[in-house]
This record gives sequence, structure tokens and C-alpha cells, in this order.
Amino acid sequence: MLGHSYPCFQTGLRFKVTAMAPENYRKQKNPRILCLHGFRTSGRILQAGIGKWPDTILRDLDLDFLDAPFPATGKSDVERFFDPPYYEWYQANKGFKEYKNFEECLAYIEDYVIKNGPFDGLLGFSQGAFLTAAIPGMQEQGTALTKVPKVKFLVIISGAKIPGLMFGKPKAAVNAFSSPVRCPSLHFIGERDFLKTEGEVLVESFVEPMVIHHSGGHIIPKLDTEAEETVLSFFQRIRQMRSDESAPVRSLM
Repeated sequence: MLGHSYPCFQTGLRFKVTAMAPENYRKQKNPRILCLHGFRTSGRILQAGIGKWPDTILRDLDLDFLDAPFPATGKSDVERFFDPPYYEWYQANKGFKEYKNFEECLAYIEDYVIKNGPFDGLLGFSQGAFLTAAIPGMQEQGTALTKVPKVKFLVIISGAKIPGLMFGKPKAAVNAFSSPVRCPSLHFIGERDFLKTEGEVLVESFVEPMVIHHSGGHIIPKLDTEAEETVLSFFQRIRQMRSDESAPVRSLM
């Protein structure tokens, strides 16, 4: 189980090629983003999907694709398209009333961030997006990732609230959405995604979210010109936020 850094695709290598950026960006490091893949897939599979986005977006991001801690316990929906291995973040029964390895999953992510961070934001797809959406609230509640800095922004693709929350499970995430989530967020919702409705409900839990609707299903969508501009606008907002945070305080004395 490894982390993979974009845009170099060699397994386990942690260097990256930096494209020339506009003058006003060169003094600031690219946002570092920890990317969490979907159920019974892998970091490399998520990397393949995100890697098809325009270079105008990817060249100014530092993406780290992490494999989930547990080998897939059943058949993967992507077997026709991608070779194994496949992983899953945690397990739940069909009724979503019982969860297994959820706390272990959170501890695994926290340990990875401690050893390889810091990271500015999270990007998640499907099961990885369930976690991504819930982590800021869990950090606020003190139930997860308390040993690392708070997440500054989220990119949520085919996401939803963790299904078991309606039954009070898993315990660590029960209050993740008890208050509006103020973490800046960018949501991708597919018109033919089986999680479309749940994704729209999730958006309502965030303060001033940005949303991209696409015509596809439960996928990482390719970006048309309008979507590309929205993503660029979101990360411009994040860069401005990071710039404001790092600006020196001027004395009025």
C-alpha cells in the first residue's frame, strides 16, 4: 500500500516535475492535496482518472494518491478496466448499521499525514469522498485526525454523507455535519450518478460550496471548458486564502 505523487507515475517515487507558473505564483508552493480513492479501487486508479484533467489545473497542484489500508474483500466494479490490487477504506453491512475498521482507517490516514504531510486539502471519490466530506467535521468534534492540522479545503467527486449516519454509525462521524461545514469545497455531481440525490443533500451541509454538474454517472468526469474554468476559479480562491494566511502582519505603530 503506497502513496503515488502526480505527475510522476513511478510507484513509490516521491519527486515531481514543476511546470513554469505565472510570476505571482512562483513564490508560493502549490497546494498539497491528499487524494482518497473509491471503494475497491486504488490510488493509482484514481490517479489515472484525475490525470486526464487539463494541465492548466494539474500543473499547479501537488497531488498524493494514497491506497486504502484494507485489501478488497469482494469483487471490484473496475475489474474490466484496471488490474488489481484493489483496496477499501472500511467495511459496512448492506443495511449500513454495522461498520468495521472505520476508526482504524482514520488512524491510518492520520499516520500517513504525520509522516508525509502537511497537506492543505483533501480530494475524494465515492467511498473516499464520504471520508473527505466528513473529516473537517470530525476534526472540529475532536473525534479524528486531531494530531494534524485542520483540512483547509475539499474536492468531493460522487460524494455523500456516510450512509450509516442515519443510524448513528460510525460513532466517530455521527456529529460531523451537526454544524454547517465552513471548509471551502468543490463538489462534482453526475446527472446519472446513483448518488446524485445524496450528493445534492451533502452540498447543503457546506457554507458557500462550489458545484459542478456533469452529464455522466458514478465517474471522475472529464472537464469541459466551463468546468475547467470553475475548477481554476476554486483553486484561485484557495491560493488567495493561503496567501492571506501567510502574509506578514504589519504593525500600525
